[in-house]
Amino acid sequence: MNARWVWALIGATTTTDQLTKAAALSLLLQGNSVAVLPGLDLTLGFNVGVSFGLFSDLMAGKPLVMAALTGTLTVVLAIMAFRARHPVEQIGFSLIVGGALGNVVDRLRQGAVTDFIDLSFQGWRWPTFNTADIAITFGALFIVFATFASHRSKDTVVDQS
Repeated sequence: MNARWVWALIGATTTTDQLTKAAALSLLLQGNSVAVLPGLDLTLGFNVGVSFGLFSDLMAGKPLVMAALTGTLTVVLAIMAFRARHPVEQIGFSLIVGGALGNVVDRLRQGAVTDFIDLSFQGWRWPTFNTADIAITFGALFIVFATFASHRSKDTVVDQS
């Protein structure tokens, strides 16, 4: 995968994230849920912490600190996306970078990340999340897959000797 495709995937991921968040901000009221399917609601919320609202108390009122930390990590992951040799790994890092950039934009623009996807099942509820989180999760899965595929191919080569 060449650099243009990496940039395109990062851009498409960030754009999709920002468009879905803009729709949520314009169509939803904070705290009110809109049922979409059983177990899937749209609920507008804002996260000042890290994933799943962790460290929200510690990071409240410090959006620039969170943006700087996330931005620094995003730059490191972008470098890894361009250096990755396996296309699946490049896709994974690109999805993570695109999602992270979407969340950095939120922090810089409004001091918190916009969340709106709410999943539940038989009394169990997952923390509210957004499309950036989906991209980051799938990106991590792609990297894990590429890592295992790489190790399996190395093991196969060793076994054939």
